[in-house]
Amino acid sequence: MDATAQKQWIREAHGQVSDLFTHSASVYWLDLLLSAAVAWTATWLYFTQPAWSLTQILAGLVAGVAFYRAGTFMHEIIHMPRGQLTGFKRAWNLLVGIPLLMPWILYRNHIEHHSRAHFGTPRDGEYLPLAAAPLRETVRYMLQIPVLSLLALLRFGIAGPVSQLHPAWRRWLLRRGSAYVSNPYYEKPFPNKEKAHLLLVEWLTFAWIAFWLGLTLLGPVEPVHWLMAWALHAWTLGLNWVRNLAAHSYSRRGDAMSHLEQLEDSVNITGQTWLTVWLFPVGLRYHALHHLFPGLPYHNMGQAHRRLIQHFGPDSPYAAACHDNYFRVVATLFRRARAVRPADSAISTWRASRAA
Repeated sequence: MDATAQKQWIREAHGQVSDLFTHSASVYWLDLLLSAAVAWTATWLYFTQPAWSLTQILAGLVAGVAFYRAGTFMHEIIHMPRGQLTGFKRAWNLLVGIPLLMPWILYRNHIEHHSRAHFGTPRDGEYLPLAAAPLRETVRYMLQIPVLSLLALLRFGIAGPVSQLHPAWRRWLLRRGSAYVSNPYYEKPFPNKEKAHLLLVEWLTFAWIAFWLGLTLLGPVEPVHWLMAWALHAWTLGLNWVRNLAAHSYSRRGDAMSHLEQLEDSVNITGQTWLTVWLFPVGLRYHALHHLFPGLPYHNMGQAHRRLIQHFGPDSPYAAACHDNYFRVVATLFRRARAVRPADSAISTWRASRAA
């Protein structure tokens, strides 16, 4: 499909869903408050029930899933207009972002993931060519899960305050440690217009950590509680890390892509199974649809998906991005990775971008 035909197809697709771009404040608030209530209630049980009891284990599992769902609203926040649902954005930071050491402003780089100039290239913080690199790169990606929580604690508990002591340290942190990315070769200066916001949430997050450190020194909180907090935090972040394996094909080698090529590289998980329900919350199962129309709110994605399938049929570019099984998508990634020789690894392009 040439560029003109692609534009016509996208315009036609937009016409099918043009009435679905309005964000419902009541849906967002109700979903967030219920998810946060479940998460914090389960967390209280997790920390207060007898060690290794069935209640404690189940509470920890539920807390992680609920925090994961609540945390996923960060993705929705990034795509909202700046002045829309401002109270919701602040409430999300207080209920989820700051306690989980992930204030949403550090995800502002996500918009680049939808740019035709950045998507699928080393400049994209959320794209690694795992299917175009040896399997060891996927294994290395998965082994990062236990470390993510420790990096968040280091970022806000130590690096943030210390960076205020020297301009060079601050510049390094703003360039290398102030974006939520899965691409470890990504680096970019933090925008000046957002620095005041970042500084505020940095100190609020540091105050949260200092509060629990104080309770540890005074006695109510014990070292084992920090270990439990790490396990819960790692479980929560790990869910998204694993889910992300089925967000794209990850087979590109660093070239920029058109809007339609972004759709073709992205994945909808359309099989409504128990796994889809809890591993792909808040519209994440429609990731290809999201790349087609990033501003579409999550609560309208199901309806938009059904309209596009009905309108274009099973042989369209949109239908080709739909898969009914998470495990088959990941198995395809693993199969492609196993066939890549180290000398042909696309990761070399990503490494070269860091050196440049």
